[in-house]
Amino acid sequence: MTDADASGGSKPELRFVVCGAADAAAFSFETDTRRFVGFDMPDGGRYTRNWFAEAASADLALVLADARTGVSARTRRHLYIAALAGVRRAILAVDNVDLLDCGGDAFAAISEECRGFARELGIDEVDAVPLSARAGEDVFAAPWHDGPTLMKALEGAEIDRGDTAAERERPTRSADQFAVHLVWTGAEPMLPGRPYAVRFAGASAVAQVTDLTHRVEVETLRHLAAKTLAANQIGYCKIALDRPVPFDTGAAGAFELADRFSGATVGAGAIRFALRRASNIAWQETGIDKAARARAIGQRPCVVWLTGLPGAGKSTVADLVERKLQAAGRHTYLLDGNNLRHGLNRDLGFTDRDRVENIRRVAEVAKLMVDAGLIVIVALISPFRSERAMARGTMEEGEFFEVFVDTPVEVCEARDPRGLYAKARRGELANFTGIDSPYEAPETPDLRIDTTALPADRAADEVLRLLRTRGSRAGDRERSS
Repeated sequence: MTDADASGGSKPELRFVVCGAADAAAFSFETDTRRFVGFDMPDGGRYTRNWFAEAASADLALVLADARTGVSARTRRHLYIAALAGVRRAILAVDNVDLLDCGGDAFAAISEECRGFARELGIDEVDAVPLSARAGEDVFAAPWHDGPTLMKALEGAEIDRGDTAAERERPTRSADQFAVHLVWTGAEPMLPGRPYAVRFAGASAVAQVTDLTHRVEVETLRHLAAKTLAANQIGYCKIALDRPVPFDTGAAGAFELADRFSGATVGAGAIRFALRRASNIAWQETGIDKAARARAIGQRPCVVWLTGLPGAGKSTVADLVERKLQAAGRHTYLLDGNNLRHGLNRDLGFTDRDRVENIRRVAEVAKLMVDAGLIVIVALISPFRSERAMARGTMEEGEFFEVFVDTPVEVCEARDPRGLYAKARRGELANFTGIDSPYEAPETPDLRIDTTALPADRAADEVLRLLRTRGSRAGDRERSS
């Protein structure tokens, strides 16, 4: 906005969002009777939350359509987002009508299509106006159109957002689980269970999509079964946060999701309501805690998390570590990824979505075992940095040690103890890490083991040395107090 635009005077102001714009822009202008403030939004993650915020205070949506192509998927998506933000009135501006011989018929058909779609979204009032692109005009008067031009429609708009003021005065509540509408904008698909940074107005947390109830097919508004969301798709989800945050529903509950490593925006949405279970569940305090259990068995609990490619030697090293700890009188448990898939994780496959859930479950089990006072050794491919960071985050400081069993893929493939690499190369095994599924190597592990230079027995000794020197004293008996 310019300084002159910002002055505004005493003229009444109309705020609107533009559905179907190609570029992001905030703009304003005035007529003799009114001041107007508009906001355009193209498709793109970094704009979506801003557009939600603008729509939350908008009086109407200006819907753009081309007479030659009709109401586009992008326009429908933007109109859907506007409706989520509480917009209840729209003006449909149909451009290029003058380029068609049957301009009036096309205009009527597009107007009816848009009105029908808007009604299903809860937008009951839609005024339609034609535009002309031939002479660069912003307004267009045609013999078959007896309604107002665009400017007349904007100047004459009388909008009431209902109980907006009452909603803003309602006491703020807090919760950590919500039902939400989510617009996904990330290049990579949304993965339920993966931790994302969530940002509300004045609050932030870590969020996981715990359930994708359905995906919305914006063109038809049908609810479709889905396990994930791709770029520009919209879903109805349940999300869980790592802490309660103050919130409101609808537009006032707009939020943004971001990748925890890059900070890039990957989605935005609006809260529909807090889940009842969020307020009905409280932590039950008990008389015996982790410290008491650890003292009873004379050790400090921790997790040793071994990650690496299939065939890297994780299970071999993990087994040797447990043997050596047992020989020293330690209380341990080994969680091996292969063994867990026979029971706890037998329902999971090897897609990215299933791998995320696999790691989440193992991390939660490891946390419980640490709470019991045990030294837990985990041998798991765990290919994603995000989920390994999530696993670390479930533990207290000094309780989690990431060990990268660093074996080149060609060495792992040459070993191929179960013939899995060969199957993957023949196309008989999909989503195999190192072949057609990625492995994100740790950037700063607590310990890196090069199995091409270090025998497994010495590698296990390096893990024990790590535990002794990094403060866990897992290899030594706890001193009595």
